[in-house]
Amino acid sequence: MSGSVPMLAVGQIRRRPAAFAGLAAALFLAVAAVTLFGALVAAQLTAPAAVSRAPVAGPGLVVIAGAFGEIAVLVALFVVVNALGFTLRQQHRELALLRTVAATPRQVRRLVRAEVTATVVLAAVPGAAAGSLGARAFLAALQRRGMAAPGLRIPGTPVPMLIALAVALLVGLAASAVAARRVTRPTPAAALTDSSAGQGRTGVLRLLAGAAVLAGGVLLLRLAATRPAGELDKAGQAALLSSLVLLIATALLGPAAARLLAAVLAAPVRALLPRAGWLADANLRGYAARLSSAVVPVALLVGLSATMLIMTSTAEHAARSTGVTTSVTKASDVWLRQAELGLLVCFAAVSTVNTLVALTADRRREFALLRLVGATRRQVLYMLSVEALLTTAVGVLLGGAVAGAATGAFSRAVSGSVLPVVPGAACAWVVVGAAVLTVPGIVGTGLWAVGGRAVEEVGGERG
Repeated sequence: MSGSVPMLAVGQIRRRPAAFAGLAAALFLAVAAVTLFGALVAAQLTAPAAVSRAPVAGPGLVVIAGAFGEIAVLVALFVVVNALGFTLRQQHRELALLRTVAATPRQVRRLVRAEVTATVVLAAVPGAAAGSLGARAFLAALQRRGMAAPGLRIPGTPVPMLIALAVALLVGLAASAVAARRVTRPTPAAALTDSSAGQGRTGVLRLLAGAAVLAGGVLLLRLAATRPAGELDKAGQAALLSSLVLLIATALLGPAAARLLAAVLAAPVRALLPRAGWLADANLRGYAARLSSAVVPVALLVGLSATMLIMTSTAEHAARSTGVTTSVTKASDVWLRQAELGLLVCFAAVSTVNTLVALTADRRREFALLRLVGATRRQVLYMLSVEALLTTAVGVLLGGAVAGAATGAFSRAVSGSVLPVVPGAACAWVVVGAAVLTVPGIVGTGLWAVGGRAVEEVGGERG
């Protein structure tokens, strides 16, 4: 098998284009983000002394790139890890079958590494190009607002692009090594049985990691809540970082949390729609890992967007009440936060669409089995619509809980109260946006997935 690993990797990518396209899009965004903020730092470091020391209206280019790039890059890498884990879960059956025909765990790991490396290389060049163009546009916008020296230019050095490639490759290989353990650790028969069952209990290591990350998020919340009045910018950064850490904990503990929320939300749905509601609830709770993969991007979108919107509204309300303008409420910083919000929403939206489309497309055989036992295409789509609404609701609740905790800590630092100022209309648009991305994505892909002949789908290869 050693000599055929590259061919097998290419075959797996061609076999599941939707899943690998989602991973490639996530890697594209990660490379672009690292390149963008790395190029901004390089512009400051390589500038002549007279230019780099010119006074500007703001904290400076390096501080902006570090503070705002930190969150953006972490979110991009989080999206990569989530997309990679989902892609490998879709390959579980094929990788387990390789184990049954004498492929060793080492060979399976080599195959996974080859897939990840090939996808990183494919995404690296366009991602680096997009990041370089984005850095030029962002620098020009900062210069128009007096937040960067007029003489600064993005250098032609390839160092930021090479760093971005190295970071994406290291994160991808590390995440793939962890994800591949589910296939390589058990015996071939056990791995194949686990893939046929479609789910498994959440591992102890994952639960422990989730608990540790959750504890870290709580510590960051405490740090944000205890910042003095003169350090509201640090409180805001700690609150935003805590929301990301809590979202990572949500991803690690997702199967259990998503199953519990789905059970609660599905109870009234089952009463109103006995058939479609019962089947949608059974699908969501029966495949907790799949549900977790679906709701985590939605929670990311809602959690980060709502956190930034509520923090800005809370800070502005406090400034109006006290008449004191802080770095959190300055027009320049508000613009920076709006730009960062747009970037984060872009990452989360791409992750949401990619994951949901690939998840639904992978269920063609399941839909065909339903049709063979008597369900019509319309009934399958009706069930899928109910699933989409429940998935949206679970993701919105998880993201809302994270945003509530983060903004409550920030509000405590700003006003002494844990009740933040919530911009109702803006947050409602966030929920609407999540629903617009989720429901049409699932139902539209489902419309395509149920289009073939049921007998051929069941008789053909899975996936």
